[in-house]
This record gives sequence, C-alpha cells and structure tokens, in this order.
Amino acid sequence: MLCQSCGARTVGFGTTEQAGYYNPGRKSVKLFIAQANQEQGDSSLAESKIFNHAICQAGDVIQSQLGLQKGVDSSIVREATEEGKEELKEDSRLVPSCNRCHHLIHHNSAASIVNPTIQSIQQMISESPYSYNHIYHVLDAADFPLSFIPQLQRRLDLMPQRSHNRRAKTRVFHQARRAEISFIITRSDLLAPQKAQVDALMPYLVQVLRDALGSSGKDVRLGNVRCVSAKRGWWTKQVKYEIWNRGGGGWMVGKVNVGKSNLFESVFPKGPQGANVTASSGSHGKLKTRPHRDSANQDRRSSDAEEWSLLPPSQPMRQFPTMPTVSHFPGTTASPIRVPFGSGKGELIDLPGLSRGTLEDHVEEHHRPDLVMRQRVKPKQLVIKPGQSLLISGLVRITSSTPDTTILAYPFVPLASHVTSTDKAIAINTQTQPSGVPTIAKNGVGPKMALAGLFSLRWDVTKQRAGPLTSTAAAGLSTKVLPFVVFSTDIVIEGCGWVELVAQ
Repeated sequence: MLCQSCGARTVGFGTTEQAGYYNPGRKSVKLFIAQANQEQGDSSLAESKIFNHAICQAGDVIQSQLGLQKGVDSSIVREATEEGKEELKEDSRLVPSCNRCHHLIHHNSAASIVNPTIQSIQQMISESPYSYNHIYHVLDAADFPLSFIPQLQRRLDLMPQRSHNRRAKTRVFHQARRAEISFIITRSDLLAPQKAQVDALMPYLVQVLRDALGSSGKDVRLGNVRCVSAKRGWWTKQVKYEIWNRGGGGWMVGKVNVGKSNLFESVFPKGPQGANVTASSGSHGKLKTRPHRDSANQDRRSSDAEEWSLLPPSQPMRQFPTMPTVSHFPGTTASPIRVPFGSGKGELIDLPGLSRGTLEDHVEEHHRPDLVMRQRVKPKQLVIKPGQSLLISGLVRITSSTPDTTILAYPFVPLASHVTSTDKAIAINTQTQPSGVPTIAKNGVGPKMALAGLFSLRWDVTKQRAGPLTSTAAAGLSTKVLPFVVFSTDIVIEGCGWVELVAQ
C-alpha cells in the first residue's frame, strides 16, 4: 500500500515520523482496516452468490446433471445478482495519509527525508510504461535561475532542444521512446502583483534561462518556457490543456520547495472530461490542438511496477483523485506519485525534489520554514552608508567593497533585515560575541562563514531611477547629459529570495 499524499511505501518499522508509517491508533487508520477486514470476509459470500446465479441460468438439464435442485425463484436470482455485483465492485476507499503527511497537514511539522540524486530521477523516468514522455522542469521564481538543474537533458537522456534551424527535427525517438522537456517558472506572483507585469518580464526571463543553459543555450529556440502562478491561476489552464493534449507520461522534475506539488494540483486534468479548457493566445504564444493518440500508440509496457522498482504502482483511476500534500517543508514528496487521467490516456507524476543547497543546514530546524517566500514581499528601502553592512537574520551579510559609496538596498526576502556597523555585523555573523539581535543561524556555524563572492553593480538603471529628469512627461532629458549614473544588481539567495542593490 502507498501513501497517496507523499507516495511513500507502507512501513511497519522505524520511527513514527518516518514517511509511510501508519499509527494503528489513528481513527482513520482503524476505519480503513475495519473496512478492509469486512470486505475480505464478505468476498467468499459474494463469489457464492454469483456462482449460484450462473447455475440458475444454466437450465434444468444442466442442473439435474449436476445433482442440483431444479427451479429457483427469480427474485432470489435477481437479489443474488445485484448483491454479488455490489460486493465485487472495485475498491473505491481512499487510503489514509501516513503519520508524516498527517502532521504536515494538521500540525505543520515533520521530519526531514533524504533527497534523491539525479541518477535516481533518471532511473525512475527510464522505467516509464509510456513511449511518449514529457519532462516539466519546474523552476522557482523566488531565486530564479538558481533552481535550474544544469545539464538536465544530458543526465536524463532527453531529446535536445530544437535549434533555430527550420529543418531541425521535432520528434526523435531514443530506445523506442520520445522524451521532451519544457520549462515552467512557477510562483510568478512573487515577481509582480499583476499578470500583465509578469508577462512583460518574459523576454528577460527567457534570456536569463538561455544564459543558465550555457553554450548550448545560444542556438536553441526556447519556445517551451511558461511563467505560471498556481496561487493566482496565471497560465495554469494552458498548461493543463497541454498536459491533456500530449498524454503519455508527464514528469514534474525540480528541486525541493519550488512548488511542484502545488502546481501539480492546479494543472492536473480532473473531472469526467479530463481537461475542459480552451486554447488561447497571448504573450506566451498560440496553442494548437493536437489529435488524440490511440491507446495502442502509448505502448504501455506494464500496469504496475515491481516491488523493487523505484517507480511505484499507479493510483486507481478516479475522476477526482487524491492530490499530493502541499507544504512549505522541504522534501514533502517522498516517492513518485503517479496519478492517471483520461481513462488511460496518460499520467502525471510528481517526483521528489532534488537538494537545493546547504543553506538550510546552517539554520535552526524550527526556523527552516521561514526561508521560503510564501507571498510577495514589499521591501523597505535600507540605506547602507560607508562603514555599515546589511545583515539578514544573522545569516547573510552584505558589505560594500567601496568604502565611500552609499548603497540603497531592497531585500526581497522573508527574513528580518537591518543595517548596522560592519564590525558589529561581522561579530554577529561569525558568532564571536553575544548580541541581542535575533538570528536564525545554528550555534557553532560562525567559523564556517566565508566570502560567497564579489558582485559588481554593472546594470545601468539611470533612466528608471532618475525620476522626472528622464520622464517624457517632464524634463525628458537624455541619460547622456546627466552628471551622474545609477548602477544596480540583484544578489540572489538560493531558496530564499533576492536583494536589489542600487548605487549612484
């Protein structure tokens, strides 16, 4: 049996906080076990009723040859038929969630699990029962592009991105399978308050993603990038339509806490009609309908995986199945969760998240959920004067390497930020002397603090920051005639957010 909320297999040993462990004393577990025992005891009775019904329809000659009594009341036959069919119906009981998922949902607490490696993810996808597979690389807008997994296509043996060449092949089969990839930037509501503002950022986001791809990203089209918000419903209907239209195996791949499970619930084709959405056009491009594939073309190699396989069995087909657990704790999904749709048309699989750096290892355990940006932050302007530094919850310190420059800081992070003297900030950051400033860092991590890098303010934002001097409705001056230049940069903190720095 599998926990349908986190995908973990049922275990009867280990700690009570282990994924897949069920406490027999829970009310939902007791009810599930009682129903299972009752159905197991009544199965023999149901089989006997259907056997009697078959014998009654055999005729008097066959009944006499078998030495059975001739003539049976039709009402008894009808009652036996209905009761037998009712007893042999497919089990539609919902499996209760394990103890870990129960604590996540109701108590907002859970134990950490071991994150899988990229080799484990590759092995899971290689066991897919479908010939047509599509990988959805989920990225987080809060720390984009640090949630990008480098060389994912090569590691997963995926089809390369289509180049600008108009003769480039769009369908390539490798070992009788075809695997494509799409990029989904989720939680886009953290970037701007309105959908139109986020859509205007798409050219910039695509260019940043192209730079993250390295040398291989220069000549690819990147027409498969989506920027969605499951919280606001931005572009989720279009992604749902594409999942339904493609069919086959859809795999959610990404790092922990990038919003895969939340996106899964928003884009899964639920209901009797699968995905009842219409194609539309916008800044992301026009959607085109693709004909439905035959079930024979899906080439399902097996219905259930072996017990030793990394890919667990699929859930029963339901119109409104159980969705994965959504939580801000890292590593909520313990094992692949396979949810079918469209009566065998395809499956959407939520995979466990890969590791997202070691920042949370240096944070107190009860403060780890505070690292996740849950809603858009409205930052306050902080002025960093010469001899001062910006300190973020005693964990991150930003100091200007140019001592005579005043810097304006806008921390888009869910942590407390304040400006203090550089000497005091170093003492708090390295834990060399006690301080009354609240910090989320663990005791003893001070000696491990080191320089993360030097970042130049290299982007010219004079036109955006000069106000009425460059506005066409006011002075309308050119930036070339101004006696100053304003530079800016964004320092991204993995899994947390970013800090915008501006200097004149």
